Amino acid sequence: MYLGIDLGTSSVKAILVDDAQAVLASASQSLEVQRPAPGWSEQDPEAWLAAMMRAIDALAAERPRELAATRAIGLSGQMHGAVLLDRHGAVLRPCMLWNDTRATTECRELEQAFPSLQAVTGNPPMPGFTAPKLLWVRRHEPDVFARVATVLLPKAWIRFRITGERIEEMSDASGTLWLDVGRRDWSDAALAATGLSRAAMPQLVEGGAPAGRLHPDLAARWGMTNAPILAGGAGDNAAGAVGLGATRPGSAFISLGTSGVLWATTDRFRPNPDEAVHAFCHALPGLWHQMGVTLSAAASLAWWAGVCGHNEAALLTELGPAPPSSVPIFLPYLSGERTPHNDGEVRGAFAELSHDTDRVAMSWAVLEGVAFSMRDCLDALARAGTRIIEADVIGGGSRSRTWILLLAAVLGIPLHRLAGGEQGGAFGAARLARLARTGEDPDAVCLPPQRVETIQPDAAWTDATQARLRRYRELYPALSRTRSR
Repeated sequence: MYLGIDLGTSSVKAILVDDAQAVLASASQSLEVQRPAPGWSEQDPEAWLAAMMRAIDALAAERPRELAATRAIGLSGQMHGAVLLDRHGAVLRPCMLWNDTRATTECRELEQAFPSLQAVTGNPPMPGFTAPKLLWVRRHEPDVFARVATVLLPKAWIRFRITGERIEEMSDASGTLWLDVGRRDWSDAALAATGLSRAAMPQLVEGGAPAGRLHPDLAARWGMTNAPILAGGAGDNAAGAVGLGATRPGSAFISLGTSGVLWATTDRFRPNPDEAVHAFCHALPGLWHQMGVTLSAAASLAWWAGVCGHNEAALLTELGPAPPSSVPIFLPYLSGERTPHNDGEVRGAFAELSHDTDRVAMSWAVLEGVAFSMRDCLDALARAGTRIIEADVIGGGSRSRTWILLLAAVLGIPLHRLAGGEQGGAFGAARLARLARTGEDPDAVCLPPQRVETIQPDAAWTDATQARLRRYRELYPALSRTRSR
């Protein structure tokens, strides 16, 4: 038996997986985010631990014998958060989360202090990353900064609390702006630019490597005769990739969740920070990945549904088999945009409205606008040396066959629908736990789910979208506050 734990922003999920990789039981506990000021987003780490304990207690109540037979535990987690500890291991302040935007000024200062930052870390500085947060603390909370002895990411703090070990793995460490991503090691220069050194950093391991052992008191709480080992684990997207079997160079998937992600597994470090392509280590040795990100994917459809007073399923149901003859252009920049613009201030828009524009046409525009944003990601990855020829589609948006048809046409590549969607980060974490315990070949464990349908690009739709794609791209400079300054 293997236990996978996924520390998300809104919940903690725990699943129990057997040797045949069947999920025997799952449990989740909700979390809340505190926003004490505009742009701030924080959580109390102790709330994570309490929620995790409740989730595993629920598994123990449902499957006591199976949980007691757990051989290893894997952790997946929200990335970029800064958990600051003093020399005694006590938390100094609430964790600043991945979507905390207060450190915008500090991003510019970080690049000035370390001009090679993007080349080394593979990513442009963004306020959500960990390093700018420490500069903000140094400026605004100097008494706290003076007491910082260790900085841990969220899931690494969970590991610390349940094993006593300060260990992090490569995929999550890639999102700090302190990792030399190509070398898979901490960058002394990047750390120095934020007033830190290696002494404040956890030990680095690969995601499928052993990384601590569960405290005996907790093992006894859940009836475990032998305290299981923990795996290094993975950041949330990398854990999802392990769960999907995207562990070979060339593997690709699109996630149509609240945000949209285009993932590509690569055999080497291929950065393109000028277009906000994330280049991170994968959770397995010898592998990296690139990600293009659009900040409002399914969130755009949810917003439009709210404006219309309809639910999302109803809007999708009323769409015909093909777009209407007159569809406006929608730019899905409702909360800014990541790839390729890295523009947190730009906002969305409808353009080319007419008296003939109705709700159906605008719903089509929303789906198409998200598809155009994903095409921007596809082209940005291509300019970084990665050509994607096919991809799986996961996330809530993947339930709409119409959306996938449109997406395939805009991207010009075949897209695959999967049986049952995806298991999520907890399943990937359980797979990494197994690798840490058994030492098996990852290719034998990280198998992809069954593909139930392949949707080929419709040539007529592809041709029809090309001119609209050009107009979509021409509109961004007019909307960008950054470009207009």
